[in-house]
Amino acid sequence: MTENKNNISCKHQWVDRYLEHLLIERGLAENSLDGYLRDLESFQLFLENRSSTIEETTSQTLLLYLTYLRSKSLKSRSLARHLSSLRGFFAFCTSRNFLKENPAVLLENPKLPKKLPEFLSTDEISLVLARPALNTKLGFRDKVMLELLYAAGMRVSELINLKIEDFDPQTGLLIIFGKGSKERLVPIHYTAQNFLNLYIKDWRPAFNPNVKNIFLNRSGNGLTRQGVWKLIKKYTLEAGIKRSISPHTFRHSFATHLLDGGADLRTVQLLLGHADISATEIYTHIQAGRLVQLHKRFHPRSIM
Repeated sequence: MTENKNNISCKHQWVDRYLEHLLIERGLAENSLDGYLRDLESFQLFLENRSSTIEETTSQTLLLYLTYLRSKSLKSRSLARHLSSLRGFFAFCTSRNFLKENPAVLLENPKLPKKLPEFLSTDEISLVLARPALNTKLGFRDKVMLELLYAAGMRVSELINLKIEDFDPQTGLLIIFGKGSKERLVPIHYTAQNFLNLYIKDWRPAFNPNVKNIFLNRSGNGLTRQGVWKLIKKYTLEAGIKRSISPHTFRHSFATHLLDGGADLRTVQLLLGHADISATEIYTHIQAGRLVQLHKRFHPRSIM
């Protein structure tokens, strides 16, 4: 059994090599590696129960595994994740000449229902942004975090990992490190710049920083994803918003409002850091759905 730098190990050396590839060459985060590991361990257990091995896997084996997964009543999204893990793994094995042929080449994902992302209206955003108290270090910190989530469309992991040197106060640009440590430059508006400057200069030192992260907890260390999630929930409830809102809702709102304002899809893709524009196109579905609702509401022939 081998073990990679992330303390993730598995029973088969090909799996270990694949996880090392994902960690070192593709820069995947630990929680993503854990997901791949669980999926591949599940497949290995299936093979062991059939007295089979990864080396003996055929397309027929994978079809039987697909049937097995369906028998466990997995939801389509979970099923798709399992199959994606297997496709990536066997493509890797083929590229490294561990296998002559890729048994997963014809393996297709189940069709997933399109779920439009939740977003806040501009009025709702304003209500949430107004909630933090600006006369305390925690309140001012929270205000700046909320402003940045909406101003830059950041993921929560990107927000909590921001360092002092990632902000250029002269240009108003943030250097954001996204998935796979991919870097992108995102401008933020003057209001967000001003709040961020004030926080870094006047409020952050009060946390007695132990790390270079911009946003700190009471102990002067970096915040966690869960910590930011709880703060979002607190302020949205105080703003009278009853829906389930997450930090990612601010990212969805950022993209939706940019498109509403006339931004082109390619620009929004770059600002969000999407590798594939198809991930950004979901926001056009939001716009289309809203247009349908407006048409039904205001067209004279739609009024019953």
